[in-house]
Amino acid sequence: MYFSPTNPTHMSAENLIKYAIADDHKIFRDGIKMALNGKKNLKLLWEAEDGKDMMHKISIKKPQVLLMDIRMPEIDGINAIQLIRKEYQDIRIIVLSMYDDQQMISKMMEMGANAFLTKTTDPEEIYSAILTCMNDDFYFNELVNSVVMGKLMQKKNVRQHYGANTPVTFSEKEIKILQLLAEDKTTDEISKIVFLSPRTIETIRQNMKTKVNAKTIGGLIMYAMRNKLIE
Repeated sequence: MYFSPTNPTHMSAENLIKYAIADDHKIFRDGIKMALNGKKNLKLLWEAEDGKDMMHKISIKKPQVLLMDIRMPEIDGINAIQLIRKEYQDIRIIVLSMYDDQQMISKMMEMGANAFLTKTTDPEEIYSAILTCMNDDFYFNELVNSVVMGKLMQKKNVRQHYGANTPVTFSEKEIKILQLLAEDKTTDEISKIVFLSPRTIETIRQNMKTKVNAKTIGGLIMYAMRNKLIE
């Protein structure tokens, strides 16, 4: 389903994107609520002031999108995201943090976050991240892109991930194409770099997505990161 930011006036309750906020600073929660209040296609389900409160409220009323801080009392964001992903694979988790440390960004994205934003992010970008996560599973901004590219550039060896059923492997050629896709290269540009036809590039790209059941290139890249196919 596509969640368009345009013409939201006549959206039914079923089509509203239901979101929640978890942050121990009331001023920040109030700021987010105020910034998103005018978006007719969003509905705030609840807010939580710590990780324990958040987990309790998720069990009662599950949001589609969770805006979550990392540093919270009781259960911090790092532990919370692990608990959430054990029970709820479909919640889009957007981390909002005061910190932009690359190791933390990488850790949160690998553990299951769908987006990582700093708390100084413009409200319109937060809104855009919500819509993009609903449509494409992930929102890639400059912070996340730099971490992903760092992982891809450091890639030396092909790793194999053993899932529940069959192992998934990426060849060196696939890793190279994945890296070029992350650099936003076009199919024609990639074909010239790796000396394969555009049709072959398209086939390889689709095969990689099919391998890991990814809807988008972003999903493919995040799967590779989370399963240590790239590091």
